[in-house]
Amino acid sequence: MIAGTAVTACLAAALPAAALASPAPADGNARDRAAGTGLGRYYDQRLDWRSCVRGPGDETGEDLEKAEARCADVTVPLDYADPGGRTITVAISRLKATDTRHRVGPLLLNGGGPGGPSLGDGPNIRRTMKDVAARYDLIGVDPRFVGRSTPLDCGWPVGTAILSAGLGRAGFDRQVALHKDLAAKCRATEGPVLPHATTRNTARDMDVIRGALGDRKISYIGYSYGSYLGTVYAQMFPGRHDRMVFDGVIDPRRYTPRLTLGVEEENERALSAWAAWAARRHAAYDLGRTRAEVLATVDRIVRASVRGLTLGTGPETFRLDDTQVPTLLLDGLADDTDEARADLGEQVSALARAARGRPVPLSPGLAETLRFLLTGADSHYGSVQSAILCGDVAAPRDPERYWRDIERSRAAHPLIGPLTNNIGPCAFWDRPRERPTEVRHDVPALLVSATGDPRTDHEGALALHRTLPSSKMITLRGADRHGVYAEYSNACVDGAVNSYLATGKLPARDLTCVKRDG
Repeated sequence: MIAGTAVTACLAAALPAAALASPAPADGNARDRAAGTGLGRYYDQRLDWRSCVRGPGDETGEDLEKAEARCADVTVPLDYADPGGRTITVAISRLKATDTRHRVGPLLLNGGGPGGPSLGDGPNIRRTMKDVAARYDLIGVDPRFVGRSTPLDCGWPVGTAILSAGLGRAGFDRQVALHKDLAAKCRATEGPVLPHATTRNTARDMDVIRGALGDRKISYIGYSYGSYLGTVYAQMFPGRHDRMVFDGVIDPRRYTPRLTLGVEEENERALSAWAAWAARRHAAYDLGRTRAEVLATVDRIVRASVRGLTLGTGPETFRLDDTQVPTLLLDGLADDTDEARADLGEQVSALARAARGRPVPLSPGLAETLRFLLTGADSHYGSVQSAILCGDVAAPRDPERYWRDIERSRAAHPLIGPLTNNIGPCAFWDRPRERPTEVRHDVPALLVSATGDPRTDHEGALALHRTLPSSKMITLRGADRHGVYAEYSNACVDGAVNSYLATGKLPARDLTCVKRDG
């Protein structure tokens, strides 16, 4: 998943120290200690398990129903410093363990984002886990303010704040105005809630879920941002986690609102590899017969977009400019399967026709992508993603700092640099209430990383591996892929993760798997 914007240290935490302290590690007195903080009623709550189907056309609910899952809402405090105040709900699903004699416990799932729902992830994970799944309660979670949980929506006219600065100062100035307006909309519509949309509060919710399920420990699989969430949980609640899998790993020291900063080379390599793939299919996409010709076509599209590109016909017509086209391209580079590359080929072919001034009818997939990017249909996703990023780490305030970074990036990374360095709404956000989480406790986690990951680069996974000496790494070589386990059909990776989940024993040494084509 895409994410985006900047650095600098947080101000001192505004919440009382007692409220920010993590409950003690799970032991016989954990429940009493939770009660002592005023959180006992949340940890002790009885969950009302019911059908996951919310009405006609609820595909997620129907898929969960077919898998015999049940759903519940977990009540948590909006503000953990005020447990007697306003409450919100976190939606979860459960596929119960069938091998109760060898049950390990709950396995919580997070697919990343931030802002991505995971309520419906259990059935796919269960298929990949095979027989091992019988030993776990698989718990899909829509984190606070996401999906079926208590919502947060700023009423944005776009679905994401991850955009490029464009090819010149005019595009950047439009971006400054846009992101200032996005931040103002959030402050006006969700102001009282924004300070509580943070990863640390989501981790606290995870521990309430653990308590409400009646278990001493949780296991966890987290992708992308979910790897950061899992790291934060393990630091805040040492002793309350069992088997931890982080896939598409984020280095916590590099976690900032400009979350894609530093992956320029990985995306350029992925773009080049896709261009070679498309060149071999010139008859299908008409983008060029060589890698260089396809890349030249992409460059012409971006330059033409300064004047605006029109896609679609009739009532559903979209206009894209040079701040939006790079986001569309970046979105297509996180997966190197033929299916994903074909989708990007169709999109770039449509953009090329638009750049030549030709009418461009939209495929259903491209229409859906453009609705997400250019309308408020998915305002809630961008709202929550930005709220969490801005609530976790403070961003630089001065637009000129971003402009200097963008200009410096152009020589080496003309397409990707102005996107990864761009300003975002966090530049206009209130300062976070808590400092970012520091990694001080070792965690024997299993890390999974593809060497060409275009979203969370492999070096970030290696950095967390060094920070957690007891961790082990599975490296998938030769893949430009973000998210591998249960997503990429690599038997080597899936088998190694399943072995760890079955035994609780990490591999004796780091493992290397290889992408298999065809």
